[in-house]
Amino acid sequence: MGKRSNFERIPRDYYPTPKEAVYPLVPHIFGIIKNFSEPCAGDGSLIDHIEKITDHVFTVERIRCVYACDVEPQRKDIAKQDALSLTKKNVSISEVFITNPPWDRKVLHPLIYHLTSIKPAWLLFDADWMHTKQSSIFQKMLKKVVSVGRVKWIEGTKNTGKDNCCWYYFDKNNEDTTQFFGPIT
Repeated sequence: MGKRSNFERIPRDYYPTPKEAVYPLVPHIFGIIKNFSEPCAGDGSLIDHIEKITDHVFTVERIRCVYACDVEPQRKDIAKQDALSLTKKNVSISEVFITNPPWDRKVLHPLIYHLTSIKPAWLLFDADWMHTKQSSIFQKMLKKVVSVGRVKWIEGTKNTGKDNCCWYYFDKNNEDTTQFFGPIT
């Protein structure tokens, strides 16, 4: 999955989002948004985790997914649609995108451009990305970086992933300095 792993990649980088990767994001969205769209929904794990965490912990205000899609949806309530074909009309009632996209740069970079042309976006991917030359063109849009660290991507395996990851919040209208948040301990 990552640059140091010996594992064969799963097609389309389909790794369901573990709950541990969602906890660091919740303080940055709770009370700020009421709904979101998930454009790389897969089996809906990320949606379920956000909704269950905010239902369980915060009983007054809940965060809901109002649109979910994937090129190969893994359940019936997720539309079959490529995230790069989304329009403002598809996601008109949502406030932001929240997704764990494919980490392959050939997919990730066009996705960052496309999603942020529609709405601000929280994307979960490797922490090293922000230290590369290729990330420099996205830095102006980068409003927040929330460290997650290493998580166990493949359920039932013994070890965590070999790459640290972060939530990146992109907003094409960002005029602020990027804020960095360490992992929750």
